[in-house]
Amino acid sequence: MSPRLTRRARRSTLALLTGAALATLLSVTSATAAPLAGTTRGGVGTAAVADVWMKDHPDDVGLQPHSLNPIWESPDIKVCHTAVECAVSQNPIAGVRNYLFIKFRNNGPYAGPVVESGVIEVFRTPSSGGSAWPDDWVQIGWMAVPSYPGVTTVTIPWDDVPGPGHFCLVARWVSPNDPMTFQSPDIGVTVRNNNNIAWRNVDSVPLVAGGLVQTRPYTIGNALTRATRNSLVFSEVGAPLRTAGGRLVADLGPALYERWLAGGKAGKGIRDVGRNQIEIVDPAQASLDNLTLNPKEKLTLQLNFSATTVTKEPIAVRVTQIGPNSLGQERADLGGVRYDVTVGQRAG
Repeated sequence: MSPRLTRRARRSTLALLTGAALATLLSVTSATAAPLAGTTRGGVGTAAVADVWMKDHPDDVGLQPHSLNPIWESPDIKVCHTAVECAVSQNPIAGVRNYLFIKFRNNGPYAGPVVESGVIEVFRTPSSGGSAWPDDWVQIGWMAVPSYPGVTTVTIPWDDVPGPGHFCLVARWVSPNDPMTFQSPDIGVTVRNNNNIAWRNVDSVPLVAGGLVQTRPYTIGNALTRATRNSLVFSEVGAPLRTAGGRLVADLGPALYERWLAGGKAGKGIRDVGRNQIEIVDPAQASLDNLTLNPKEKLTLQLNFSATTVTKEPIAVRVTQIGPNSLGQERADLGGVRYDVTVGQRAG
């Protein structure tokens, strides 16, 4: 662990794990728990090589790298409002204690399932693509824990959640016998090439039919040291947004709107509605293209969701930043967010 992250970890310890609260704030469950007797690490005795991993995708089997997409919807990271694990990850509530449930496995393809001691660390950044690792990420907390053969779940409290409560999350396993072997300033490249780090960018958008617009921030970034041209690509999962009479408008703000104009107003499935706003007419296959970002630059836009019709069908819109990465690929997935949309009846 780098000195900077170590200092953060120590501060997190003082903030989260002081005194008798340790026993009640942190919990560990394991499907195949076993005693630590006979296991050694840190140069004492014979340390076995372990392969602890988390899923980037439901079909992930621990290979590094892999070609599964998207890699930023990890099923092994979950946010819940209580210390009892929820069925589906929830948006954190700002200003109060939430709980992080992190699932990891000690049965990876590169070593035998041996008991290993390590640390689970969790980080956050605003909902975005193109975030730089580790510079754009703030540590939420960490927990020292043994990893037994099988599947283990840890629970970490998350206090003082800043508003408005829309974040990307990263969890990673850190241990001397199972280190991250590939480092990149791109979080996506780092995650794809290390099976002991996982990334989750999922946001809920609860709408009321005919009700107020729900706004979600989205940041695009350039982790490289040269200017890059990027696209924002929209796609749908499940039922189309139009099933609920839905509308999606991206407010680019003055700076990003000027970049879009300078790039020739490039894109498809969109309509310029003025005042820096672009309507996403076809969320299933829309894009905003030729968006130039300066080195290490980040710009934030607002996504405005609304709907007119109640529906129980699952609706999700993915927004993905596509652009150059540190491996020299010019059209790489730099990260995105899946917005799970629900539309309910107006009260009264």
